[in-house]
Amino acid sequence: MTKIINWGIIGCGSVTELKSGPAFNKVKNAKLMAVMRRNEDKAKDYAQRHKVPYYYSDAQQLIHSPYVDAVYVATPPSSHAQYAIDAMKAGKPVYVEKPMAATYQECLEMNKVSKETGMPLFVAYYRRTLPGFLKVKELIDEKVIGTILTVNIHLTRRATDGEKNKSWRVNPDIAGGGIFYDLAAHQLDFLDFLFGPISQAKGFSTNNNPWYDAEDTINACFKFESGLIGNGVWSFNTHKEAYKDTVEIIGTEGSILLSSFLHQPIQLIKDNGVIEFPYLNPENIQYNLITQINDSIISGKHCVSTGLSASRTNRIMEEILTNN
Repeated sequence: MTKIINWGIIGCGSVTELKSGPAFNKVKNAKLMAVMRRNEDKAKDYAQRHKVPYYYSDAQQLIHSPYVDAVYVATPPSSHAQYAIDAMKAGKPVYVEKPMAATYQECLEMNKVSKETGMPLFVAYYRRTLPGFLKVKELIDEKVIGTILTVNIHLTRRATDGEKNKSWRVNPDIAGGGIFYDLAAHQLDFLDFLFGPISQAKGFSTNNNPWYDAEDTINACFKFESGLIGNGVWSFNTHKEAYKDTVEIIGTEGSILLSSFLHQPIQLIKDNGVIEFPYLNPENIQYNLITQINDSIISGKHCVSTGLSASRTNRIMEEILTNN
């Protein structure tokens, strides 16, 4: 009989409402058995709405629950390392939200404990499993645009009301950095998936807003181990019309243009015209990755997003922000 992995969620906040939480009951051989939130009433409400059998207000109760086989950590980054380490030491595989942790040093410690305990560690870089992003990888691997010359990231938008009210996402003590850590993490990880590890990164960052102290505008250049070079521009305090979300991959025989967050059709641009490909995301956007993770826990199958790959993204973000 195939084993069923009973999952527990630490931090059943907004990201778990649609993106991830319901997927645990849709994935074959998986079940969401328990949730935890410090506010017991909110934990109970989530459990009742999502038909989860058990709920807790103490993370340690969930980690050591006999009803939980594996733990999904969906709290802000500053607590990822401690919860993940505690769960792995309790003999339970861990799936952690992105970015992997608030600092690269914490990522290293998490990977160290994973190796010592033998407990697998996965990170929520789910773009590695979505059809649209996989189509980009297919086009590159098949050399449809020839030799890749450079890759350019551009993400600019206005500040949200939450950011103006000092959301935890703009508190480096909690998030690791500003919105750059929240959003650029997905982009840089996807480039790692496409082209392999980035070996060097340098950047300049500044703060241009009156609401919070973290960086809001960043320019960076980076070089992959393969020799490919790229750059990025991020700003989270622009006027409305400056909104732009693009990743441009330029080759000798064409280009690929995609968005990281808008999920607009991917464009293959060649001298003889443009071909578009849809994204085709699942209802619960983390479903495909959670399926891989669950299968990996059960049978040891390969998973595309692990603590080892995700820690590289933390290292690069840290280099960009500290090498001013």
